Amino acid sequence: MRTHYAEADNELHHLLIMESLGGNSSIVDRTIAQTMAFGYYWYVIGVYTVSEQAAYHLSELIENHAYNTYDGFLKSNADELKGLPVPDIARKYYEEDNPFLFDLFCTVKEPDEDGQYSDRRPKLASLYDVFVNVRNDEREHWKTLCNLVQYDDMQGKGGMVEGTKPMPVIEG
Repeated sequence: MRTHYAEADNELHHLLIMESLGGNSSIVDRTIAQTMAFGYYWYVIGVYTVSEQAAYHLSELIENHAYNTYDGFLKSNADELKGLPVPDIARKYYEEDNPFLFDLFCTVKEPDEDGQYSDRRPKLASLYDVFVNVRNDEREHWKTLCNLVQYDDMQGKGGMVEGTKPMPVIEG
């Protein structure tokens, strides 16, 4: 449960970062987003009631989509983002706050190209770095969900993570 709480806290901070960039300026946008979030929440509760694995898999797919969306955004807007300042809330969350919850949702540590493990305390020089970290956070959520679907365990097996494969169709 602590890991799920840490992930929710992380997603809250993503929301706060987006709001600080003007993402909450339109009442229409806020109303649509809150209504969709409310409906999605109850939909996932219903799915979870029927099948935990199915609910985790749905969330796995959404986190993968989020990662790919942020990755595409970064590639398309790198130069502009590198010239923009870091929002205060992002600096506070990623650099200043107690890292306990931040580190808790990183359930599968991956070595970098030098074989070293990241301490996950990024340095933020621009808005580009903020979006890189938000994107990478989505990847961390995806890894946890893949492991929950496949192994019913957040750590998985052997440190390797793969997306959940479709089950073969059983013809009767």
